[in-house]
Amino acid sequence: MSRDNKKAAGDRRRGVLDHTEKKTVSSEERYARKADGMSEEELSGRIEGRNAVIEAYRSGRTIDKLFVLEENHDGPISTILREAKKAGTYVSFVSKERLNEMSLTGHHQGVIAQAAAFSYAETEDILKKAEELGEPPFIVLLDGIEDPHNLGAIIRTACQAGAHGVIIPKHRASGLTPVAVRASAGAVNHIPVARVSNIGREIEKLKEKGLWFVCADMDGKRMYDLPLTGPIGLVVGSEGSGVSRLVKEKCDYIASIPMTGKIDSLNASVAAGVLMYEIVRQRG
Repeated sequence: MSRDNKKAAGDRRRGVLDHTEKKTVSSEERYARKADGMSEEELSGRIEGRNAVIEAYRSGRTIDKLFVLEENHDGPISTILREAKKAGTYVSFVSKERLNEMSLTGHHQGVIAQAAAFSYAETEDILKKAEELGEPPFIVLLDGIEDPHNLGAIIRTACQAGAHGVIIPKHRASGLTPVAVRASAGAVNHIPVARVSNIGREIEKLKEKGLWFVCADMDGKRMYDLPLTGPIGLVVGSEGSGVSRLVKEKCDYIASIPMTGKIDSLNASVAAGVLMYEIVRQRG
């Protein structure tokens, strides 16, 4: 082989090696960019890999959501799914592409868990707090708030409005993710947040303890015309569809917020805040 041909062959080999090296660096940089700007809470809340997720469950850590590859559920994955069922974790079966997009490590092994960034309370803790303060209970119940920023904002307002606690559902709703905790601006340290399997059933239990309930809906009576005093639960629905029909049927009153603008609705956290402070005004 001539010197020129050898040089060309060497260049091609180096080109292949350079391309491979660039591809590896690009992959590392891709995961680094995902983690860039994330807090330690966010990074610690993301659990990837079969053994890591199994150990998280066995240690008693609260897992808000579990993302599992939609096929090939072998022994370890089946074990994780059993643990998730016992813990009442919301499980989402997703494609490999989706898991790859979510992964911070690139080694998810078909499963990624999102752990709660803060511990949940029990409904009894909320009632006990009201009792200790000598006040009629004031509880905010969220029926399917999916945006963690909205959840955090509502928790923050509930804390400032003097609510004794917030109740959220386990399924089809945001949990206490790092984003929600950060959006609460520290309020989660001062107001208990409970998580229940079914908001409707929880309303029935609380009614037995003397609470009555008002939910937010455009078709209700003006909030100013309702008696929002005494032991009360305020129910706020999801960002898109509002309070579900079954939950609405369990409420004693339906309250609407007067609006004169051309837009027919408010952001969920804003609507929650408006109603909370009408309750504050009347209870005051």
